[in-house]
Amino acid sequence: MSRPLKIMLVAAEASGDGLGAGLARALKDRLGDAVTFVGVGGPRMAAEGVESPFDIGELSILGLIEGLRAYGRVKRRVAETAALAAREAPDAVVLIDSWGFTIRVAQAIRTASPKTPLIKYVGPQVWASRPGRAKTLAGAVDHLLALYGFDAPWFEREGLPVTVVGSSALHVDMSGADGAAFRARRGIAPDASLLLVLPGSRPGEIARMTPVYEATAKRLKGEIPGLEVAVAAAGTVATDVTSRVAAWPFRAHLVDETEKYDAMAAADAALATSGTVSTEVALAGAPMVIAYRMDGLSWAVIKRIATTKYVTLFNVAADASIAPEYLQGEATPDKLAAAAGRLLTDREAAADQARRQTEALDLMGRGGPDPSQLAADAVLRVIVEKAGGQEAGASSPRSR
Repeated sequence: MSRPLKIMLVAAEASGDGLGAGLARALKDRLGDAVTFVGVGGPRMAAEGVESPFDIGELSILGLIEGLRAYGRVKRRVAETAALAAREAPDAVVLIDSWGFTIRVAQAIRTASPKTPLIKYVGPQVWASRPGRAKTLAGAVDHLLALYGFDAPWFEREGLPVTVVGSSALHVDMSGADGAAFRARRGIAPDASLLLVLPGSRPGEIARMTPVYEATAKRLKGEIPGLEVAVAAAGTVATDVTSRVAAWPFRAHLVDETEKYDAMAAADAALATSGTVSTEVALAGAPMVIAYRMDGLSWAVIKRIATTKYVTLFNVAADASIAPEYLQGEATPDKLAAAAGRLLTDREAAADQARRQTEALDLMGRGGPDPSQLAADAVLRVIVEKAGGQEAGASSPRSR
């Protein structure tokens, strides 16, 4: 092509920011200076050259009530993102996760520019609830990059081409994670019990879960002599988490993104808000307890439409309750402390759960090809196909 490819990447949450950054790196590896980027994202995408016109932190929305309150703001950001696409005329738009925001962006761009290739990276979990979203997505985009093999049939039945690229979370390199060094830096004895708390990456999750975890950790510290507590703060909510944890009546080691994997490797057990981070903790070999709360109305709706027994992906893959899950009213300090306390005091039980977590990761595709590279291949292939077979800087990659 006579000019560089221009790819628009759109992410609205921390996890999507990481996926977008990985995809941008993979595309640059393939094309070098022959690709440029525009779009919406967070700090990781910014480091790869995607300058976002607004802070995506305001789009990290959890539940129906928060969604209704934020509707006006989301609508404005959708319009702004669609306008950016109209100005920049990208060769393709990749819309990453964040269903509520990205499906609206897709529909707005499709209306304004029907020939622009639209690619969804991470589909809605229709196998868990609301299977009708598969048809909605099929009508809005040209291709889906799915994380897991069990995603694909739901969308292919609706006529949407799918490439299974795998989950980047399964490819986090833990070889450099140094639990001993983390303990040494923080003055934590090698034989001290260490609980790692991962409260989430959305403001709503932090508001709901941090008080529960504070009460849980306080209870455990009263039961387990010398227990140390570390709290990992995702970059998008670091200020909020820091201010909340600073007010806890006991010392907690605050962990930023640069030390997160070291802390996971150091932990004897983890208390995690349901999400992608559970896969990372499992990769690090730490047994965990999963918790989650949302607003009551959202929970009532979810309970009526949910079709899966579990929310943690490796539990879903194994069809077994490997990591115990405590959701909504079950996510109480008493129950969480009992479950986490068992992992902290019964080393045999902890080792057995960690082993089963690892086996479940293998079922999810651990050890497969690099997802970012497969995603980059698929994006380039879609551009070629939409352009009628014209050269787009890459040979045709393999698809699912």
